[in-house]
Amino acid sequence: MSTTKSEWPLWEIFIRSRQGLDHKHVGSLHAADAQMAIENARDVYTRRMEGVSIWVVESRHIHASNPAEAGALYDPANDKAYRHPTFYDLPDELKHM
Repeated sequence: MSTTKSEWPLWEIFIRSRQGLDHKHVGSLHAADAQMAIENARDVYTRRMEGVSIWVVESRHIHASNPAEAGALYDPANDKAYRHPTFYDLPDELKHM
C-alpha cells in the first residue's frame, strides 16, 4: 500500500475484557488497514493482557442518531407498553428484577 501515515484512515477500537460479555469502545487510532489497526490496538489498549477480543471499525462506517432528535426517534416505543414489564406481578422469591 502506498499511502502515507497522514492518509491512513481513523479506526474505532472496541475491546472485550476478560470479565465482560460485551465490547466497549476504548479509543481511536490511525492505521493503513484492519490488520494493522488490530495489532496497534493490541499494543496501545491491551498492554496488561486485559482483553480477550478486539474489534476495529473504520470510523467512516459508523453512523449515529442525532441526540437532539431523540424524542422523535424513541416516541414510537412509548406506545408499546408490553415491552415494559411494570404491570406483571412477580413472586417474592425473584429478587433480581
